Amino acid sequence: MSLLIKGGTVVFGGVRSQVDVLVEGDKIVKVEPAIGADVSTVINAEGKYVLPGAIDVHTHMQLPVSGTVSADDFFTGARAAAFGGVTTILDFATQSRGESLKETAAKRRLEAEDKVCIDYSLHLGITDLTDETMAEIPVMIDQGYPSFKLFMAYPELALDDGELYAALKTVSGAGGMVGVHAENMHLIRRFVRTLLSEGKTAPMYHEASRPPFAESEAVSRAIMLAGETNSRLYFFHLSTARGLAEIREAQQKGLPVYAETCPQYLLLTRDKYKEAGFRSARYVMSPPLRGIEDQSALWSGLADGSLQVVGSDHCPFRTVQKELGRGSFDRIPNGGPGVETLLPLLLSEGVGKGRLTMERLVEVVSTGPARLFGLYPRKGAVMAGSDADLVVIDPDKEVALSAETLHMNVDYTLYEGFTLKGYPVVTMSKGKVICSNGQFFGVPGGGKFIPRSKAAIKKDL
Repeated sequence: MSLLIKGGTVVFGGVRSQVDVLVEGDKIVKVEPAIGADVSTVINAEGKYVLPGAIDVHTHMQLPVSGTVSADDFFTGARAAAFGGVTTILDFATQSRGESLKETAAKRRLEAEDKVCIDYSLHLGITDLTDETMAEIPVMIDQGYPSFKLFMAYPELALDDGELYAALKTVSGAGGMVGVHAENMHLIRRFVRTLLSEGKTAPMYHEASRPPFAESEAVSRAIMLAGETNSRLYFFHLSTARGLAEIREAQQKGLPVYAETCPQYLLLTRDKYKEAGFRSARYVMSPPLRGIEDQSALWSGLADGSLQVVGSDHCPFRTVQKELGRGSFDRIPNGGPGVETLLPLLLSEGVGKGRLTMERLVEVVSTGPARLFGLYPRKGAVMAGSDADLVVIDPDKEVALSAETLHMNVDYTLYEGFTLKGYPVVTMSKGKVICSNGQFFGVPGGGKFIPRSKAAIKKDL
């Protein structure tokens, strides 16, 4: 099958160009002005942008949490991702006690394999750092799992500092990269106990239990350990100006430290916890929403390159699931929906409002993640030989966000009332149009697991 995207403005590699894109099968074969070819399908992209498909490196599909399971499975979540212009997701396979990393990965892939309609890969979450686990790390990296998530929060998942040190050293020595959830769990446990003992059980107290310095302290500690082990280090879902300051200082010293933030930390604030009744439970996530000063710092970090990635941290729960925590904020399932709105929010609120250039947007949601996590140039590129994962953006299309206009398996959106300008109208996965003008053409199992390489980490990401 051959396909030609004609007349659009391609944004890739820090530039925008008036070129056509020729696709044969699942690959891009030519990117040139005025391509003349006998093809089976032509997509008219005049007046529109053509971008490499977004890569969401932080999703949690069908994840067991707090006695329930996140509301999107690998099909509904991947379908919603495609509607939002995301063509690859990186989810997590998190080790259970006594389980090998090989078993962990195989079990998670069985959950995903027959459902995903876009390509996916997995970070491995290490929670049981035995000698056997340590020995497995280089093997798993060679098999296409070069990134590992370690928890500094959640007592049931967290490694202690000695284990974190050992994991950093082993992973880096084998050519991989550790990413961390950086919050000080000991501080959080104390704050939770104190608040509950005072009868402060409502959702609004979730934010008070996880103050900004609980994040920045953990960021500082992880950077110190990474420096001592000569390791690459990635921070998931950074939410604070103080945490960003620690990262900037490390980068200025030449340390290979990288970080993502999420749209919720760029666009929402802790004021959401003041919403009436139990409604504010929908904003219970970890880290929690922060203040205006943190928003400003994070936008600045994206613009100047201190932050390399925007991921969604998509972990959706329906209202009835959030109700499991009624009466005690610490039992509310943590997380919110976001994979479908990742790219549209950054288009409208970032590019549209002058906070990011279109070129920088492509870097933080596509090309940068592909480089950092070992997918480039197969993904994150618009050039000959790359997978034909592409998204066509109509800069004039307006969409009012609501549960009715979106496709995630939840009964609300965190961004109710947002009207976005600039929206994906065509999404292609490996040369096939899977979304077009609000219609879905993908199939369960149409996506595949993508083994990743040991990424060549660059300081200019």
